[in-house]
Amino acid sequence: MHSNQYSVKVFETTVYDESKFIEFFDANYTLFKDYLILIQGELSEKIKEYLIQKRLKYLHNIDLPKGRSRKALEKELKVKEVEVAVSQQIAEAELSKLTNKLQNNLTVLDEMIRSGRELNIDGDLLLLNRVNSGATITTSGNLIITKVVDGSIRCHGNFMMLTASPKANIVFQNVEVDNDLLEDRLNRVELKNGEIIITPVLKKEINWAS
Repeated sequence: MHSNQYSVKVFETTVYDESKFIEFFDANYTLFKDYLILIQGELSEKIKEYLIQKRLKYLHNIDLPKGRSRKALEKELKVKEVEVAVSQQIAEAELSKLTNKLQNNLTVLDEMIRSGRELNIDGDLLLLNRVNSGATITTSGNLIITKVVDGSIRCHGNFMMLTASPKANIVFQNVEVDNDLLEDRLNRVELKNGEIIITPVLKKEINWAS
């Protein structure tokens, strides 16, 4: 693919009076001949003909993205930093709570589960790394994975906690979990009264988790 990126000067205006519009651009043609003219509202045939005659480039009733100031960008970055910090606090609290429930022949691993590997765990598993696409983990007990899952998970315990990508294939208690419910989120998946409950660990849960 070949692409180019341009910085374009845009002049946005609304036509209320055809004659005044034409007079304005006639008087300021040298200034605006290299601009993209963005016209909002009605655009008559007379104005179209004038723009074509003057070889002025224009768009009609289009919403262009507005550039953000450095201050606005810095503010957005700070908000994201806070959200990341909050999410990390929630994850640590959730992990601490659920880790205390892991007691059925607990296996702790701190290694990436690479593509092609099949890991079968008899009991509970705490994995402190990611699961690559093409890898499969099967546990007879509960499961916690602290990093992103791209591969396949087969969990037969009462709960699991993970973050799944769109590539993941998650089966909990022999039921395939809708990946849209797990995509790009930290999730708590539990079996309660015979029903699978999926709870995204969100910012609003900070008081519940702490």
